[in-house]
Amino acid sequence: MRIAVPTESCPQERRVALTPQSVTQLIKIGHEVAVEQGAGTDAGFSDDSYAEAGAQIVADRAQLIADAELVVQVRGYGADATHAKADLGLFKDGQICIGLQDPLWAPELTQELAQTGATVMALETIPRISRAQSMDVLSSMATNAGYKAVLIAAVELPQMFPMMMTAAGTVTAAKVLVMGAGVAGLQAIATARRLGAVVQGYDIRPAASEQIRSLGAKAVELQLDSAESEDAGGYAKAQGDDFNRRQQELLAQVVADSDVVITTAAIPGAKSPILVTTSMVEGMSPGSVIVDLAAERGGNCELTVADQRVDHGGVIILGPTDLPSQVARDGSSMFSNNITSLIKHLTEDGEITLDLDDEITRDTLVARSGEVLHPRMREKLNLEPLEPPAQPEEETDDTNGSEGAED
Repeated sequence: MRIAVPTESCPQERRVALTPQSVTQLIKIGHEVAVEQGAGTDAGFSDDSYAEAGAQIVADRAQLIADAELVVQVRGYGADATHAKADLGLFKDGQICIGLQDPLWAPELTQELAQTGATVMALETIPRISRAQSMDVLSSMATNAGYKAVLIAAVELPQMFPMMMTAAGTVTAAKVLVMGAGVAGLQAIATARRLGAVVQGYDIRPAASEQIRSLGAKAVELQLDSAESEDAGGYAKAQGDDFNRRQQELLAQVVADSDVVITTAAIPGAKSPILVTTSMVEGMSPGSVIVDLAAERGGNCELTVADQRVDHGGVIILGPTDLPSQVARDGSSMFSNNITSLIKHLTEDGEITLDLDDEITRDTLVARSGEVLHPRMREKLNLEPLEPPAQPEEETDDTNGSEGAED
């Protein structure tokens, strides 16, 4: 099967979907790989390195996509429609598109891509099961984001993170609060600890407290009665207004005492919950920093503006949406390893086989032959649920004329 790797359309996106190392692996299992000229340059991978790995370098983007049976991207059409609109007419019937598609936030875009006849696979919907861990792009990219969030906070903060005993006096350690202890939050905790900060972590999920403490941070525990705190995929579930209001009241003093607050709470397909209100920001000392990793979905801080630096009474609120891209080389390598694992999983005798009895394939395949397949996407698009596949009829026993006895 011929795999195409286009240059990312989004100007902020520096990652590339496949690295030369992954190209070598895919060629070994029977695929051909074509890479758009310059696709890996921003991530530190030259055209020569791809050619040495066995890829064909193609200058004509339209020809690259037209000739491909499988197109792999970091940001698929659903996640980058503004910049990728020109590509929509290049996709064709039967072609497979794999990438981040943002299917639960903007399902209408994935539906639009599906109407070209392309088969759409969304990396966000890979199930969080043990055998799919090597394909879990969201976790890989969250690791990058959590790490980078601490570094940009350290640069912005007008004090140093570690405690220092110097001849000029003692420098006290910065106090960091990380809200949300998923992959990004735990990486932020670990990174802030390495830099010498005094770190606290908070998450509504009871099991997260042990993970926070295992990294040497203090777990903030509030007396709250929550509904079920996480879904089957391990993500925090949305809570009611009363719960959120009480949570904000109890967290206000913890936030006020922090020099840096990093928020990471996200709910798939929904607006980010507000954890830090304007009044909480106003209770922080001037010079304090908030880094909001949920900015793309409205933010966990009431004052967050995506990709903007907001100064509110001397407190700086940052809402970056491209942190994995800011560590483009490692971000690309991790993304590429994830997507290569998925392609290997789907490959049989050098061809992609979509076995809908397989949970990984079934959950990742969101649209095919012009029809949206994913149940939550269909719900958001107000489409009727699909009928379950018909079960095969039991064979009759011709020796006795019965209709097929039950076990």
